[in-house]
Amino acid sequence: MAPASRAPAPAALPPVPTVSPDPPRRPAPWLRPTIRIRLTLLYGGMFLMAGVVLLTLIYILAAQTLKEGTPEFRVFGTNVRVGNVSCPDLPSVGTVAEINSAISDCLHNQRELALHTFLNRSLAALVGLTVVAFAFGYAMAGRVLSPLGRITRTAQRVAGSDLHRRIELGGPDDELKELADTFDQMLDRLDRAFESQRRFVANASHELRTPLAINRTLLEVQLADPGASPELAQLGKTLLATNERSEQLVEGLLLLARSENKVVDKKPVDLSEVAAQAVDQTREEAHAKGVELRGVRHQVLVQGNGVLLERIALNLVQNAVRYNVPEEGWVEVVTEPQPGCAVLVVANTGPVVPAYEVENLFEPFRRLRTERTGSDKGVGLGLSIVRSVVRAHDGTITAQPREGGGMVMRVVLPR
Repeated sequence: MAPASRAPAPAALPPVPTVSPDPPRRPAPWLRPTIRIRLTLLYGGMFLMAGVVLLTLIYILAAQTLKEGTPEFRVFGTNVRVGNVSCPDLPSVGTVAEINSAISDCLHNQRELALHTFLNRSLAALVGLTVVAFAFGYAMAGRVLSPLGRITRTAQRVAGSDLHRRIELGGPDDELKELADTFDQMLDRLDRAFESQRRFVANASHELRTPLAINRTLLEVQLADPGASPELAQLGKTLLATNERSEQLVEGLLLLARSENKVVDKKPVDLSEVAAQAVDQTREEAHAKGVELRGVRHQVLVQGNGVLLERIALNLVQNAVRYNVPEEGWVEVVTEPQPGCAVLVVANTGPVVPAYEVENLFEPFRRLRTERTGSDKGVGLGLSIVRSVVRAHDGTITAQPREGGGMVMRVVLPR
């Protein structure tokens, strides 16, 4: 009797994407150890230390002067009567020894009282002057460091792809002005470099696309000729595939060059629609390879460029389809909202990817070996373009190998 055949095990589900929506919190502005706060504490602390040292010296000198500078007072005689003195405990009638002892105690108490009063009033004055010194130090530090705030604001605007901003700091020719002038010179050089890059991209877009388009047209016309020999037709197909690969390379390089900058003109884009379009565009290729496309896409809006965001989803889905297993492969595309961000997850089956190769996948012209993936499409720019576009949208992308093979690509974009 033949053994009962076992049903094929269901395909393993991809890991549930987990995203920590809470970015690391920065301390409150008044708790940050800014240069202004540090200078204020340094100035006020030095003033307080100098005041304490000065007060201690004055107290010691005053005590020594009161002790040594006051002549000893004694009464001589047999019968003494004392009246109208500043010592309330001094007896009005007594012997000479009693009167002298009482007067010495009175003078000692008056010296102690004078020193105590001097110390209390000096400490109160020191506390008040220290508060004034801290306030004065804070104000002066703010005034001295105000050019640094201007430099910082300009640098933040430049970080937003506005290279035309300049500091143009006036005032005395000091170290801060020298720093601002050096920063302006650096911005001038960067502006010229980026302008040259933009001109190069525009010229290359025309100079490289046009010949390739002409070659493609000539090859398609030749292939459409019914009288062409089989050898010529096969050569035409090979050249057409090579030309198409060159076009993909040019388009990828141009898009990679453009996506390095920040996206300035942002509009609301539904990430679920972008992912759905990418799935639709890849469905035919996935069907030909026997790869199942699935996943739940929740509506979530992000601020960005729709064309570039579509390129993110399309490149990820195409890679997931092409670098897959020959049988029973699947690709899951998920979009979900998170507090303050939107998440796009593309998971797939595929070959086992070592952890040390994950970071290299995002480098230009880096691909997994075709003998392991069975894919010869692409030029190794897909994930590089994805990472550049994600960074241009102030987002992050992470790649994580799956245990049974394949990858989980997670894109987090701010909303």
